[in-house]
Amino acid sequence: MVSSDRESASRTPVNSGSVVKALAVILEKPRHIVLGEVELTPPAPADVVVDIAFSGISTGTERLLWSGRMPHFPGMGYPLVPGYESVGRVVEAGTESGRREGDFVFVPGARCYGDVRGLFGGAASRVVVPGSRVTPVPESLGDRASLLALAATAYHARQGSAAEGGDLIIGHGVLGRLLARLSVLAGGPPPVVWETNPRRAVGAVGYDVVDPSQDERGNYRTIYDVSGDPTILDRVIPRLTRGGEVVLAGFYEGQLAFTFPPAFMREARIRVAAEWRETDLEAVRSLVEAGALSLDGLITHREAAVTAPDAYRTAFEDPSCLKMILDWSARS
Repeated sequence: MVSSDRESASRTPVNSGSVVKALAVILEKPRHIVLGEVELTPPAPADVVVDIAFSGISTGTERLLWSGRMPHFPGMGYPLVPGYESVGRVVEAGTESGRREGDFVFVPGARCYGDVRGLFGGAASRVVVPGSRVTPVPESLGDRASLLALAATAYHARQGSAAEGGDLIIGHGVLGRLLARLSVLAGGPPPVVWETNPRRAVGAVGYDVVDPSQDERGNYRTIYDVSGDPTILDRVIPRLTRGGEVVLAGFYEGQLAFTFPPAFMREARIRVAAEWRETDLEAVRSLVEAGALSLDGLITHREAAVTAPDAYRTAFEDPSCLKMILDWSARS
């Protein structure tokens, strides 16, 4: 499945009349990633063809796919192309796509690889995707535009939460930092962030990061968990004020359960923050373009896409790696 001619696979002219191929990160089975050549589904009039410039590696869902611990999920199976944090340039726009050649766009994934599953399908040198699925973004953002998916996830998690603050955020990774930045933007008391890894405790602006063992507070109005820890509920429900809410914003491999009496005494609410919507993406794009929401300081590692197997291991195993970006411009 691995291409012997990487350069030709990644740069096949779109309108050449030949089968269009691309290089893609292929998770052939748990813990086995290769950079392979795939044939792309021919574009329809409503589709665009995008040459990917950068793609991010998710340390949540993609780690579960890589480790083989992903719970049953629609479209699950191997081999698969992961990735839902990609940006690139439209090189072909169908007559019904609503996009233009030359647009720099955010791509939340693709399913254009024939027998290879696209879950979520954005980690490739070129993709074919409906024009309605891509979002034009300022080219000046560069690889930071790949963070819009996590920013939209954080924005979506905050919808319906109390606006007056009193927040606790579990985890100071990229998603936790974006939640904290959005909470600061909302006004009111700044959030508190729990983080046990000293390497990740740095980088806060306008809020405090503490070790949970040093926090005795028990009146949080809203607690956001982005850790993915299925045992988290019994740790955080006792920290809620009466009528408070726990928002599950991570992705959990195991069954979640909690002890009833503490939740009963607090009349606690538990909400699952599902996938972000297009309106969430538009909202955070506007905040970023206006300079209100910063995406700076969140990407810590960048590697050429040809080193993808090593890059994925770094993203999942190096605690200093907040976000790994694959650069698809260096394809040889």
